[in-house]
Parts: sequence; structure tokens; C-alpha cells
Amino acid sequence: MSATTGLPDRDPLPTYLAPVPKTIENLGLRFAWLIVAINLVGTAFGFWYYAGQFTETATVMWPWVPDSPMATLFIALAIACWKLGYEQPWLTSLAFFGNIVLGLWTPYTLLAFADAYSYLHPLMYQFLFWSHLAMVVQAFVLHRISGFPVWGVAVAAVWYASNLVVDYFIPIVGEPHHTIIPVARETPMFLGADALGVVAAGEVMFVLLALFLALATRVKKCEATSDHRT
Repeated sequence: MSATTGLPDRDPLPTYLAPVPKTIENLGLRFAWLIVAINLVGTAFGFWYYAGQFTETATVMWPWVPDSPMATLFIALAIACWKLGYEQPWLTSLAFFGNIVLGLWTPYTLLAFADAYSYLHPLMYQFLFWSHLAMVVQAFVLHRISGFPVWGVAVAAVWYASNLVVDYFIPIVGEPHHTIIPVARETPMFLGADALGVVAAGEVMFVLLALFLALATRVKKCEATSDHRT
């Protein structure tokens, strides 16, 4: 904990693990309750946005439907727990994974199907694009409040692996549970892939990226601690 700011210290991580400037990190941590509130509002909006999909999905599969709202709920809860003095590594890891994966997957999908999303109002399109990229930014601040222990990362990896399975490969109950895309799943896209393959490939890549970033952060934090002790 920094004696001057009262905020958690910033470990000397490489830029690819901590790309957000320290000043912005500090600002986000100082106004943590505001960030919690914004994410809760985003969560409420997201559940409203997914309302139609809930009605078409078996109740038992509902936890796997609202991907982005769950990510913003995870980070709201993770930051709230930290502010209350009870940071939960598994919850912070879920928040990190969710905000990296969905923060990147949504803009990726909006770009991949840009023509098909012409039905969206331009302001809604821009809002969805930039608000999800903001999720990535806030994910990269979480290294200040958690050490990303391997067991915590494992919880997040299992959850988001299960999300991949029911979204694209084995839906378990009913249809695949991925976010609705604006074209039929079998629509030819590029490189021989259909629409479902394109969105699935994106999410697989982003889950692997989140796993790498979380574990790399853990390793670099451990190295920094070791160097400090020696």
C-alpha cells in the first residue's frame, strides 16, 4: 500500500500486462464506488438487452446467457469486495477474464458483421463498441488489487471454458447459448468459415488471451517479489 496515495502499490509489470497509465489506474481506484455503480448500471442494461434471449432459453441454462452483463457484474462485485477489505481472488479473476473476453469479443463481432448490424442505430452501435472496449481498460487495473493466484485463475478458466462449450460446441440443453448474431449461423463468411465459426474463433482466442495475461501477471508479480527480497 502506498503511503502517499493510500492505494495498492503498482508492481513493475511490463507494458503488455499493465498498459493503462498509472494516473488513470489511480483515478479508477480512488473512485472505485463510482466504477462499481457504473458497472451495475451496465449490468442492468445488459440484462434488459438479453431479455428476449432468456425467454427462448431453458431456465437451467440462464447463467450462460448474459455474457457481458455477467462480466460487468463480476467486476462490480470484485471491486466492492476489495473496497470492503475482502478481496476475493476467484471473483477478481472472473472479472478479469470476463472483461477481457467480452470487452474484445463484442467489438470484434460488431466489425465482423458490420453490414448486418446496419439495423442498429448508429449511436447504439458506437455505444456498444466503445463501452465494451472500456471493459478491457478496467480489466487491466485489476492487477493492482489481486495477485491472481493460480487457483483463482483456474476458477475463471473453468467458467469461461464451460461458456465456450455451451455457446458453440455442446449446448447441453436446447440451442447453442451464444449472444444472438445478426445472420444465420451457417452464413458463409471468409477463409471457409461460417458465421458461427467466426464468432466462436474470436471467443476462443480471447479466452486464451485472458488466461495468458492472468498467468503472466502472476508470474511477473512473483518475480518482482523475489527480486525485492533478494
